[in-house]
Amino acid sequence: MPETSPTARSAFLAAAALTRVAEGWEVPTGDATGDVSLADLSGLAKVLVKGPAAGAAEMVAVMGTRFGRAAWDGDRLVTGAAPGEWLGLGPRGTARETVDRYRIELAGLSEDLVTVMDLTHGRALLRVHGPSTLRLLRRLTALDLDDRFVPDGSALRTSVAGVVTDVVRDDMAGSPSYLLHCERSSGRYLLDTLLAAGEDLGAQLEDGHPSWGGSVTSR
Repeated sequence: MPETSPTARSAFLAAAALTRVAEGWEVPTGDATGDVSLADLSGLAKVLVKGPAAGAAEMVAVMGTRFGRAAWDGDRLVTGAAPGEWLGLGPRGTARETVDRYRIELAGLSEDLVTVMDLTHGRALLRVHGPSTLRLLRRLTALDLDDRFVPDGSALRTSVAGVVTDVVRDDMAGSPSYLLHCERSSGRYLLDTLLAAGEDLGAQLEDGHPSWGGSVTSR
């Protein structure tokens, strides 16, 4: 039987006229047909790892990527958008096992404090993709998104529409695609601004529960 009683709600619901419940999350749904699609990924597991910014070679080895880069580890995407800080994004419902895994792997690695924290319900996450994605993002950020500076696999923290946002380039089928990650309280504003700025490009929400996956591909 279809789910009817959500245990969690997306940060983006106010921007959507239609919603549905999937894997315990009430999420927006839509049928994007324009040149920019916005997919709500807020239900994904999000696990923050923070450690020493200096001398973090051991941390990099465990996390599988360094500051400024993102890398797939099976069905988990690990991003390094800030020095000494990583975010592991994975399938819905896997936050607890991801926290346990990182705590075990990082135990005793450094004399400095290493924090592992589940941020799933405290952050908003969008995927922006489609033929006019770059045109839209360039209207809202001063960041130079040219391939020379932000190639596939890049991870960085910048301002998008005045919101502090982690921007991760994670191309799909060879086309530019970006993950935008921010505080939950800023999620609705960020989405509303993206939709307004991309109205002439056909920017629309797509189904609120898209599939998630990756490959063990070196970035």
